[in-house]
Amino acid sequence: MTFGESIKTCFTKYADFSGRASRSEYWWWFLFIFLATLAASIVSEKLAALVSLATFLPGIAVGVRRLHDIDKSGWFLLFYLIPLIGWLIVIYWAVQESKEPNRF
Repeated sequence: MTFGESIKTCFTKYADFSGRASRSEYWWWFLFIFLATLAASIVSEKLAALVSLATFLPGIAVGVRRLHDIDKSGWFLLFYLIPLIGWLIVIYWAVQESKEPNRF
């Protein structure tokens, strides 16, 4: 999946928590969020907050779909609430290859 396809897919599935997201879709989306927020913060802090707010829900949705792709429940995304250790666990899962077959 390319950068543009990933962004289009994530906005199309804005609040779709079912299905699966490939590694490329997840990481391209992550790069887009980083760059968009960085560019917006250069212009204005309020604009950066607006960009973050607008991309919050699709970011969670693509994270849940990414966990589904490795046959994990989307609820494991809550590990992000555990400082450092939780972040490392979720990042480790995000770089894993897809699991076939899986229940999602």
